[in-house]
This record gives sequence, structure tokens and C-alpha cells, in this order.
Amino acid sequence: MKDNNKVIYWLLTGCFLIFIMVVVGGITRLTHSGLSISNYKLISGTIPPLNEVEWLEAFDLYKQYPEYQKLNYNFTLEEFKDIYFWEWLHRVIGRFIGLVFLVPFIYFLIRKQLSRPTIKKCIVLLALGAFQGFLGWYMVKSGLVDRPDVSHYRLAMHLTTAFLTFAYTLWVALDLLFPKQKEIDAKFRNLLRGGYALLVVQIIWGAFVAGLDAGWIHNHWPLMSEGKLIHETVYIEQEPLWRNFVEGKSGVQFVHRYLAYVVVAIILFIWWKGQTIARTLPQRIGLNALLGLVFLQFFLGVFTLLLQVPVWLGVLHQIMAFFLLAGMTFTLHRFTK
Repeated sequence: MKDNNKVIYWLLTGCFLIFIMVVVGGITRLTHSGLSISNYKLISGTIPPLNEVEWLEAFDLYKQYPEYQKLNYNFTLEEFKDIYFWEWLHRVIGRFIGLVFLVPFIYFLIRKQLSRPTIKKCIVLLALGAFQGFLGWYMVKSGLVDRPDVSHYRLAMHLTTAFLTFAYTLWVALDLLFPKQKEIDAKFRNLLRGGYALLVVQIIWGAFVAGLDAGWIHNHWPLMSEGKLIHETVYIEQEPLWRNFVEGKSGVQFVHRYLAYVVVAIILFIWWKGQTIARTLPQRIGLNALLGLVFLQFFLGVFTLLLQVPVWLGVLHQIMAFFLLAGMTFTLHRFTK
């Protein structure tokens, strides 16, 4: 029997592991741990330093790069071990996810438990996973040259690809869970697609905020600063003007802050419009979940800003973005297939 429950469980397990990967990645970023391991060893890199000599060797390697030389030159070995742990765990989970996707895929192929369309989708998934691994290395590499921080563009690519890999994995699982076709409302489906695209853009700018540490400025709400709807640094920090909104801390926060209102408005409109279109329980569940998640995410963003990005709240804000994308993926699927 093709497309059986084992395949669905496998895909949903992959979704869960990607979620864990994103959580650990968020902690890694917020604790500034991402540059603690400056080399890449696919096999031997899964084993951390096991004794004092190996720890000193790892620490000496870290000392050769800008983050130690310009920022953490007062670090002790124990402090280095703390940041090393998160980056090591992040990489190990990534390797484990690769095995979880690849080994069962080969097993299901041999047992002929995958239909031809599912095989094609799974190959896309494996390609996305491999690309995600490459982007992780590519991102870390950018922080080992001159400036002691990774490129926010590469961080955004790495994070967004992780989110989209999860979304596509969930979509493939939903294809197997709900194989029957049904009549669709093309206009409402296109509205959902537009909302989905807008949410992905918001996630990208969220990654820009994280990569530029832009959450530690303008810690007021609803105004950007006391008495100012738009802080003057939004448009004077970079030249030409457009660079402020992709490279300037104030400009990037401005986009992420005010785009959040648009995302809330679009999802509220989707929920309202969907009340007359939804015919099934999963459709109604998807719409209601979207509404609850977007408001929860909005207020988490506000408190993250007001409290100046404590690690736990920054991670929670990223987790909620993950859930919101999952809710949007589920809802779009139920109004598409």
C-alpha cells in the first residue's frame, strides 16, 4: 500500500525535528553562540571536545577569528564552553535531521511505499535540506572574515529556508492525510496565497532584525520613540535611501514593526471572508487558529521589543512565527486541495 500512515508519521516527525532545530537556532543566535565553532567536519564534528586538551585546542581556534579578537577577548574557557554547546547542538540536530529524512526515504523506496508524485516531492525535500545545510555553513563563513557577526542577508536566507522546508514537509504530509480533491474558491485561495507571501516577507524582515540586533533600539510602543511615529534615523542611517530598509537598524525595525499591522489586518480579513466560504471542520479550525496565532504573535513581538529582547522571549517570538506559518500552510492547503 502506497502513501500509508508510516510515511505520514515520518514526514510529521521531520516537521517536529525542524521545529526543534529552529528553536535551538534561535537560542544560538540570541546567545551569540553561532561563531564559536569556526570549522566544519561532517563526521568528527558530531563529537564535542572530551577533555581539557581538546577544549583548549577548540578555544585556541576560536581565538584566531574576529569575534574573539574584537568582542570576546576577555572570555574564559568556561564562557567559551557555554556558547560552544549551543552551536554544537544546532549542528548535531541538523545532521540528525538529514539522517531522519534520508534513511527512511531509501527504506520506503525499497519497499515501494511511495507513489511517483510523493517520490518527486520527497526529492525536493531532500534538496531543500541539503541547501539548508549549505546555507548554514555559508552564513557562519561570513562572520569569520572581518566583522565579528554573520551577514544578516545570509541569516535571513538560512532561517527562511528552514521555515519553508518545514512548510513544504507539512504540505506533503497534508497531501497524504487529505488525498481527496474538492471544489475550491479560486479568489479566496489567491487571497490566502497573498497572505502567505506577505507572512514570508515579514519572517525575512524578522531575520534582518535579528541579524542586525535591531530589536535593542527604539524600545517603545506604539511609537518608535517618545512622541515619534517614525524615528528620523529610519531614513538617514544609510545611503541611498532604500538601503535603510534592508541594512539600517532603524529602517529594518521600521519595516518589521509596521508590516506586522498589515499582516494582522490581512489575516483578520481572511478570517472574516472565510466564515462564508468554509465548509469543513478543518477549514474552520485553520481559520480560527490563524486568527488566534497572529494576535498572540503580534503581542509577543510588542513585549519582546519593550523588554529589549530577553533570550526566552526572543525565542518564543520566533517559535510563534513558526506556528503562524504552520497555521497558514494548513489553512491554505485545506482551501486549495
